[in-house]
Amino acid sequence: TLTYLSWAASELDGYDEHVHVAWLGDHIEGFTSQGGANTWRTPLTLNEQIRITRRVMLAAVDMFAPLGKRVTFAAVPGNHGEPQRFNGKGVTRYDDSHDTEALIAVAEAVELSGKFPHVEFYTPAADEMTVVLDVAGVRVAHAHGHQWRPGKHMAWWQGQAFGKAVDFEHADLLLAGHLHHLFVEESGKRMFVQVPSLESESTWYRHSTGTPGNPGVVLLSLGGGRVESLRVIR
Repeated sequence: TLTYLSWAASELDGYDEHVHVAWLGDHIEGFTSQGGANTWRTPLTLNEQIRITRRVMLAAVDMFAPLGKRVTFAAVPGNHGEPQRFNGKGVTRYDDSHDTEALIAVAEAVELSGKFPHVEFYTPAADEMTVVLDVAGVRVAHAHGHQWRPGKHMAWWQGQAFGKAVDFEHADLLLAGHLHHLFVEESGKRMFVQVPSLESESTWYRHSTGTPGNPGVVLLSLGGGRVESLRVIR
């Protein structure tokens, strides 16, 4: 799987006011994004990939729910999570994704259990691809990252803010995945964090560049309307 994951909290130790877990797309390998070219190299069926994603998300709920007074989960769609493409490029709605549907299923299970009433779940609105959420006083924007060309994340962010898309003009932090490696950039008090994937290696990328995988999870501490600290757990 190419899962991209980060979490943030208002405190690093003890019982946090707000714990947030961001699922940033490509939670499954899928078979649509590459037109089926990766089918032979993928040992799991599509349903097995989705099932594992759901179970990992549910395990994360069990893990993080006791740690905060408010606990939130957000998921956005990646290109690998697309259910179908027509003629190699067409899609249905932009929110139609295995990546987000897995979290929706977990949210329904948690609601039915009644076990964690303080846990909240967020996915994009109809035909949208992003989520913007207040986390400990920081407006956090979530996007997979396939919406812009490599290196053009700030220009894309500015365009979204100019168009007042899904409250992007108020975002302080933009989280993304897609390009597999860690990248952080600041512009004033605004910060862009591209988190690494959790895969050990993209063999295609290693053959193309010589660079192996370097999986990790990003932990952010938020407070005072900004990112106070950033740590990568390898």
